[in-house]
Amino acid sequence: MSLKSLSVALLATAATYSVAPAMAAGDLNVICSADVVICEQLQGDFEAKHDIKVNMVRLSSGESYAKIRAESRNPKTDIWWGGTGDPHLQAASENLTQEYKSEKLADLHEWAQKQAESSGFKTVGVYAGALGWGYNTEIFKDKGLAEPACWADLLKPELKAEIQVANPNSSGTAYTALASLVQIMGEDEAFDYLKELNNNVSQYTKSGSAPVKAAARGETGLGIVFMHDAIAQAASGFPVKAIAPCEGTGYEIGSMSIVKGARNLDNAKVWYDWALSPEVQSRMKEAKSFQLPSNKAAEVPPEAPKFEDIKLIDYDFTTYGNPDTRKSLLERWDREIGAIAN
Repeated sequence: MSLKSLSVALLATAATYSVAPAMAAGDLNVICSADVVICEQLQGDFEAKHDIKVNMVRLSSGESYAKIRAESRNPKTDIWWGGTGDPHLQAASENLTQEYKSEKLADLHEWAQKQAESSGFKTVGVYAGALGWGYNTEIFKDKGLAEPACWADLLKPELKAEIQVANPNSSGTAYTALASLVQIMGEDEAFDYLKELNNNVSQYTKSGSAPVKAAARGETGLGIVFMHDAIAQAASGFPVKAIAPCEGTGYEIGSMSIVKGARNLDNAKVWYDWALSPEVQSRMKEAKSFQLPSNKAAEVPPEAPKFEDIKLIDYDFTTYGNPDTRKSLLERWDREIGAIAN
């Protein structure tokens, strides 16, 4: 090849690269512990606004905590978004996540700020939701079943095999239910209740929202879930009604944490600040996500359960997010409930 030909070839190559689309400024590895629809919406919205490629996996809260713990010596995740606060607090107490004080912290509701403070700013609240259940109104009507208004109603023999709830080892929703019942009834009484409830449980699912999705499809009568998950099914046109139990109930503070040793730390902080903005949180409802947003300026979906209308317990996040307490309750659940599960 002549010198002139070589020069032309090099110029052509340079021109080709100059018009090629720009590569992302980096990657971001995200675990999302919310419903797949909101996870995908967050991923799409973030990538549309930032020159960062998001690699996302959807896992339940318990699975997310287990993955981060297993990978602690060689972290493969940068940020963990969503899921109940207890496993986030456990991860913080075990030094699996790292401190970050977002510039948006002052814009958040007090409950979200307290979540951050209690963890040494290793996690933060992004949304809140009350525990309850959703039941299929058509199934209950066809079978002549009364609306279950209280925890005690779920023990009625006519509800045999009509209830689904998740396994608290994999599901943050189910762990919140377990911890709530312990706080409402006392530990021994709560486990007595759960043994009796087991008579009516047809399946312990892996995912926390799966029980009410099964109820919506007519595969079971009732699912114990966060109320916003039941409302999401009703908003999608299914015959599901959300109930807050009369004796009182617990609630979640869905949280977000940066993993200690994150390989893409700067990008994780970009996501963190972005996810706390009112613009992002106001779009949650478009994915039929009806939790209460943590940013005070975010638009609250009209369908979202109002905490003032629900008998909420003073849920002790610090105690029940403690690794020893969590381990003790889950081991007892395995011995006394899991071992006899239907």
